[in-house]
Amino acid sequence: MGPLSPRLLMERGRPKSDRLGKIRSLDLSGLKLLSEHLDPKLLSRLKQLQELDLSNNQLETLPANLGLSHLRILRCANNQLGDISALCQFPQLEELSLEGNPFLTVSDSLKVSFLLPKLRKVNGKDASSTCSQVENLNRELTSRVTAHWEKFMASLSPEEEAKKAHVDFVRSAVRDVRYGPESLSEFTQWRVRMISEELVASGGTQVHEADIPERSPKATDAQESRARAVALKRPDDVPLTLSPSKRVCTSPLAQVEDSPVGSDSSQPALNMEPLHFLQCHSKNNSPQDLETQLWACAFEPAWEEGHAGATSQTVATCGGEAVCVIDCQTGIVLHKYKVPGEEFFSVAWTAVMVVTQAGHKKRWSVLAAAGLRGQVRLLHVRAGFCCGVIRAHKRAIATLCFSPTHETHLFTASYDKRIILWDIGVPNHDYEFQASQLLTLDTTSTPLHLCPVASCPDAYLLAGCEGGCCCWDVRLDQPQKRRVCEVEFVFSEASGRRVDGLAFVNKDVVASKGGGLGTICLWSWSQTWVGRGSHSTVAVVVLAQLQWSSTELAYFSLSTCPDEGLVLCGDEEGSVWIYDVRHILTQQPPLPAAPQAPTQILKWPQPRALGQTVTKTMVNTVVANPTFTYLTALTDSNIVTIWKRH
Repeated sequence: MGPLSPRLLMERGRPKSDRLGKIRSLDLSGLKLLSEHLDPKLLSRLKQLQELDLSNNQLETLPANLGLSHLRILRCANNQLGDISALCQFPQLEELSLEGNPFLTVSDSLKVSFLLPKLRKVNGKDASSTCSQVENLNRELTSRVTAHWEKFMASLSPEEEAKKAHVDFVRSAVRDVRYGPESLSEFTQWRVRMISEELVASGGTQVHEADIPERSPKATDAQESRARAVALKRPDDVPLTLSPSKRVCTSPLAQVEDSPVGSDSSQPALNMEPLHFLQCHSKNNSPQDLETQLWACAFEPAWEEGHAGATSQTVATCGGEAVCVIDCQTGIVLHKYKVPGEEFFSVAWTAVMVVTQAGHKKRWSVLAAAGLRGQVRLLHVRAGFCCGVIRAHKRAIATLCFSPTHETHLFTASYDKRIILWDIGVPNHDYEFQASQLLTLDTTSTPLHLCPVASCPDAYLLAGCEGGCCCWDVRLDQPQKRRVCEVEFVFSEASGRRVDGLAFVNKDVVASKGGGLGTICLWSWSQTWVGRGSHSTVAVVVLAQLQWSSTELAYFSLSTCPDEGLVLCGDEEGSVWIYDVRHILTQQPPLPAAPQAPTQILKWPQPRALGQTVTKTMVNTVVANPTFTYLTALTDSNIVTIWKRH
């Protein structure tokens, strides 16, 4: 499609007219338009235009001076927009469609809400909840920038040049003022710069919380109807309240019933506070739902931080028919993806490099989610849509994980007793994945947890299964594309026992659970592998046993925090067991024969829901981010619990 012409506009405009100034509605969808085809001189002649459809084109930006001041409805779905700042030229806009623009993020949706004061609908949905979120963010950012201004000005000497100092202030505010989740950092830094520049221009006297443009009456009414909602929570997420008499148990073993004698008192207790309780997986968004079981969670790796020590505070959780992405700092549910009739059992993150049609490279965080239907859904989280479905198995998928060395290699493990390695590839020009199958691994029982061997992830894969712990050769330079278990690892006399927890503590040490009641086993991969010889069944070389709950119930998944030397596991009482095993791993043999006591047990904080205290629940999964700043615990009573370390 070439440049637009007056004739084309009159052909596609309504009502039909031979004068551009009479057209009120214009459909320019599906014309393969590029940004440079939108001629401001021509379009500015549409003085009465109120509705414009630019969907299904190839637009990367909108020109900044289109002159359509009366526009009320704008459709830009299925383009390649990467910047929405030009929307501020449409102050009367009430409805906006931006679906299918894969490079727009949640920060852009907040910018839209800020720039368009009369906006009522975005992508067909009520915009008032986003407006409320923007106002809360703006209020907090204004307060923080103002405090930064006062501190900055107090530090100036009389000799410093005011102009240079003001430039330095804006730069320092953008660098130092932080609030909200990482995924909103683009928006918050954008607003911090604006607020800082306003402060400088006014000499520090003119910035107030009311900097948000005045909302339309309809938007204001909708916001007031949500006045009781917790700040920054989506209205369909039900926050729980903490029982005042049960804050947090940080004392190590003194508060654990029947705790063993001889715990290591030299291990200091971690100062953990329960920060948020969320019912964000409720069926039909019902606050009455305390039954949906939550199964798995994973923290988003800090792909985009670009500085040493970066870590993520964004966690994905799954259970029931929903996958949620939550910011741990604020408790905001950033995204919620639902599939009616599905039950999600597992989630895993990766990042892929995508090249736009214009040749620009962008890094996508991709979340894989799978469950009852045997399908893997690949979610582009920041843009908020599903960009691929892999029909991986005919039966339910129990777990999945990405290769730590190949960002597009995905293992899926199913109740059909198969593990399949997929290459999901990179998205095509339609931003869809086309997966290919690389390997099939047969198991003799249902695989429950997958774990690439930390020291050689391209060579071997461990799996905790209903029948025990197995290992496969997954090297792709071998000719066989279908393989059986190469080695089964056994734990003393408990051969054939379920292994429902499996994770590497470091490059060599494995933590596993299920081989014996009431214990978690730490064993050495390298020592066990060296001793295997040609045997297909090998006893693991045990380094230590960790005392855990004596329950006979199964499927409490453990996890590890290798950078901190921690092992984590929930139990049937709602508690979180924390083990700092660094001292164990550095001890010289022989190690103590008795199970080692946990460093700390976080007791269930007993939040309130439906007017009653939730006194007991099962914690199915516990996962922490790499620096152990946040810990997420998932329960079988539809409660996501987020703890913060102080």
